[in-house]
Amino acid sequence: MLIVDAQVHIWGAHTAERPWPEYGFGKEHRPVPLSAEQLVADMDAAGVDRAVLVPPSWEGEYNDLAIAAAQDHPGRFATMGRFDIGDRANEARMADWKKQPGMLGIRLTFLRAEQQQWLKDGSVDWFWARAEELGIPVMVLPPQQIPQIDRVAERYPGLRLVIDHLSMSNDIAEPFSVIKDVLTLARHKNVAVKASCLPKFTSEPYPYAGIRHHIEAGIRSFWSGSHVLGHRRDAATVFLPAGGNPFHRRAALP
Repeated sequence: MLIVDAQVHIWGAHTAERPWPEYGFGKEHRPVPLSAEQLVADMDAAGVDRAVLVPPSWEGEYNDLAIAAAQDHPGRFATMGRFDIGDRANEARMADWKKQPGMLGIRLTFLRAEQQQWLKDGSVDWFWARAEELGIPVMVLPPQQIPQIDRVAERYPGLRLVIDHLSMSNDIAEPFSVIKDVLTLARHKNVAVKASCLPKFTSEPYPYAGIRHHIEAGIRSFWSGSHVLGHRRDAATVFLPAGGNPFHRRAALP
């Protein structure tokens, strides 16, 4: 059985040569950066075969470490790279986007106020149209912005969208309350969800019994026989089809 983690961050330290943006400080998952080499060792120990690397937002718009990891560890890593949609000039980069080593698509986060406004006013609709045209899948984290994502999915039916973390975030007082809205997106055949990072939003110990019904609701709504994968910083939970019924295996990570 092939086990793939749907989202893992690797990152480097803040340096003069590779500085972080001001908004990134204090958001990193641990004080010491996680390298590709350490991640490979952790994956081997946990029995995880492959991972999709998602460069973290706290570093800024860097993809260099993820691309290097895909080159150095072929068959272990692929990347959903960061892309600055706030600068229309970046549209020129999209035609060759998937020619980068290990690059599968683009990952966007709509966490800051100006990013959320882009979804509301349609000023980044050029991006959705171009991604649809080029066949670039897009992972999005759009907390409390499901109506805007619903509009995007409706308007661009050929655009493959993946909703990260069931659209939950630390900025929502009751994170699990948003899931009912996320499930309405199941009417779109071009939308999938990642049941990732959910244990972060509960104080329960493994096996996180209190979140099970949320995951089951997602599977019932979006299940199409494809993989539903998730992770958190100290565990990777992978859902796979088995005789038509999903099951899970947990792989502990240091």
